[in-house]
Amino acid sequence: MDNTTDEQLFEQYRRGRAEALRTIIERYKDDLFRFLYRLLGDRAAAEDVFQEAFLQIHLSADTFDASRRFRPWLFTIAANKGRDYLRRKGRRQAMELSAPIGGETGADNRGASYVDLMQIDVPPPDAAMDREERERMVQKALAGMSPTLREVLLLAYFQRLSYAQIAEDLEIPLGTVKSRLHSAVASFAKNWQTVVSDQSRSHDSDSLDSGK
Repeated sequence: MDNTTDEQLFEQYRRGRAEALRTIIERYKDDLFRFLYRLLGDRAAAEDVFQEAFLQIHLSADTFDASRRFRPWLFTIAANKGRDYLRRKGRRQAMELSAPIGGETGADNRGASYVDLMQIDVPPPDAAMDREERERMVQKALAGMSPTLREVLLLAYFQRLSYAQIAEDLEIPLGTVKSRLHSAVASFAKNWQTVVSDQSRSHDSDSLDSGK
């Protein structure tokens, strides 16, 4: 089933093949959980919302438009469930993280994106930094963002959606999407630089202590 598309698998599930949904869950367990963890900032909450998202996928199976891609639909449902969770908790968090920095998306666009910013353009202070430490730093930078900005950033990063697709999924004007993404990039970059500076000072302090 490895070569079967998400859309084909989901169609099989709608026709009664339960194991097809298990295959989809297996495919997305890492990416979707990471998305929800970064959105919610809480591992237990991310696990709960992950389950709620797939429950909703099951309940809404008949409404899926087979002419569209499955991944954006899944992540949009997960983002909605994440919003519901944050609303219940009375917390404000931003969930937008996936479009190019300062430009339209498209086949000819070669500009930097948020993922470029997070993975390439803003290197950690220590090249030998392990994955866990980097993830913690990224999460700390995201946690300092407003809910609306984080949402746009995350959705864009994980779904690679165009401005138009984000506008459609979030039901907001195209101009608002562009404005939020610009603000989200600036917010993340500022927070990231603060986190990197803090990390560097911590490393320097540890080095001094060890040299005594």
